[in-house]
Amino acid sequence: MHLNPYGEDAVNLAADLANRRPTSPEELADRCRAAGLVLEHPATPRDLERVGVALEAWVKVVDASDDERARAALLNEMLQATAAHPRLTNHAGSGWHLHYRDADQPLGSLLFALISVGTALHLVGRGMHRLRRCAVTECALIFADTSPTGRQRYCSPRCMNRDAVRRHRARRAVTGP
Repeated sequence: MHLNPYGEDAVNLAADLANRRPTSPEELADRCRAAGLVLEHPATPRDLERVGVALEAWVKVVDASDDERARAALLNEMLQATAAHPRLTNHAGSGWHLHYRDADQPLGSLLFALISVGTALHLVGRGMHRLRRCAVTECALIFADTSPTGRQRYCSPRCMNRDAVRRHRARRAVTGP
């Protein structure tokens, strides 16, 4: 997976994994490949466990949305836990690019690094407020706001429409038909 200048791919993968946790190493590997990650090793139960730890830490970053300093401190803890020297690589003929991790890491450690660095790039590149949960009360899904305006409030058009209908019906109930 290439870390684009805004960390979009990595932060979207983190949201996907956090919203629907993988239940097996095979599922984890399949979802990582579907997101564009080149796997150098097979996924193991230890990788699934390490990803779970990374996602627990990441969800704390997401939920610190009201306090930028707390959010930064939590993300800095994640970055420190995955610290490695960036290195150039050209695996699988994908072209030269930077990896923010040591070579030959198992998948769980690789994902911890990708999620940490990708989230940092996303937040500093797009804005510290651009990672949150859906505004619909009964929906707890996490999403990365990659909209041009930075005002995305919902995880999907479906939740946006559901909330608009709810607000419309509430106004109508107050004002009458």
